[in-house]
Amino acid sequence: MTDNNPQFEVVRNDEGQYSLWPVGKPMAKGWTVVGQRGERQACLDYIAEHWTDMRPLSLQH
Repeated sequence: MTDNNPQFEVVRNDEGQYSLWPVGKPMAKGWTVVGQRGERQACLDYIAEHWTDMRPLSLQH
């Protein structure tokens, strides 16, 4: 059975980069859940609002 509305969590790494992570999948090393969870588009909207500088933190001045 396939899930027509998969749920995701927004995750962020130590460099401040964001990504989506499928709910229920073991978290990859180096990534932390930031608290936003829901359908793909809602998570992408959250990322667009909060990730305003795409450069890794190590390259930001």
